[in-house]
Amino acid sequence: MNNRTIHHLSHIDLDGYSCQLVMRYTPYKKFNYNANYGAEVKQKLDLILEKIKKLQEAALILITDLNLTADESKWLTHEVKKLNENKMDVKLQLLDHHGSGEESAKKYEWYYLDTARCATKIMYDYAKEHFEFDEPEWMQKYVDVVNAVDLWKQEEHDNFEYGKVCMRLVNETRELSRVMFPDEDSEYKLSLLHEAAKYINEPDAPIVLDEKIYFLKKEFFRRDKNDTLDNLATAYVVELLGRARSEKTIYYKGYRGYLSYGVGNTSIIGNGFLTQFPEYDFIVDVSSRGTMSLRANNQVSVSQISKEWANGGGHPNAAGGRIQGFKEQFRYDKVKEQIERLINEKESRAGDLEYKQEE
Repeated sequence: MNNRTIHHLSHIDLDGYSCQLVMRYTPYKKFNYNANYGAEVKQKLDLILEKIKKLQEAALILITDLNLTADESKWLTHEVKKLNENKMDVKLQLLDHHGSGEESAKKYEWYYLDTARCATKIMYDYAKEHFEFDEPEWMQKYVDVVNAVDLWKQEEHDNFEYGKVCMRLVNETRELSRVMFPDEDSEYKLSLLHEAAKYINEPDAPIVLDEKIYFLKKEFFRRDKNDTLDNLATAYVVELLGRARSEKTIYYKGYRGYLSYGVGNTSIIGNGFLTQFPEYDFIVDVSSRGTMSLRANNQVSVSQISKEWANGGGHPNAAGGRIQGFKEQFRYDKVKEQIERLINEKESRAGDLEYKQEE
């Protein structure tokens, strides 16, 4: 296993992220991916397969706390077979506890199903048996906490109550966009859960953790000085946006823009970005529903851009609209493809209009 890169896809709840927390204590090269049910699962599996082809390394595709449909299981089996026929050396393992995966579990050896344990407990037991595993002293207790709340074992009162707080910690950790910043968002959640494990044996542990969540979040985002959580998170997001400028830049009619997806809080984050990076004329944040929020800093009228892109409007420096026919995506590159097609279409139509006017 030491020479095999692990591509770990897991769910986006406490159980899913806790599977990845368990795997932090194995020594292997790993990439984490997270998905909710539906189209996101297939998109993230596509991303994993692309990554494996790019790296050309022996790999393990590890899927936890997600049940695949019969069609998804058949497709993935076929894709892995094709990789191995091309001498890629890829193995596949799924560990899950949702009974809806029974059909696939009966058909495929790589599909392990046990409805009596949460996915984190399955992952924990599997890691101890199959991986090099440097288990911290709090791990077993933490796994029992996740198992209690995920299977709703209210009779395990202390574990259940602590698990509820951990569950809320994950559900309300939304300062980062999972699509824009998947690696950083994963690290954020895993870091908070790791810190949460430290208080698991404290007297009144659920209350202790409940009162510390705000400060744990601030500590993650804090750099040089203290500030409000909103300001600390905003500065962090602007920093991430800045680092990704080379791949997130778009152009429209000669103006330089920045495309973000699902970041939100555009008035503060967008203006913060434009102030820090004045070479950009505008920034546009698109939501999963295709609504867009644009900001500028006196370099271009985003009201006009919004009108041309989506029949939207607003003010010269703050505007919005909704893109007709926008398809929700779970990978940033797919979002950018849609927006650049829109830009090319609008610029092409504008060019045709100018040509006809000249005639």
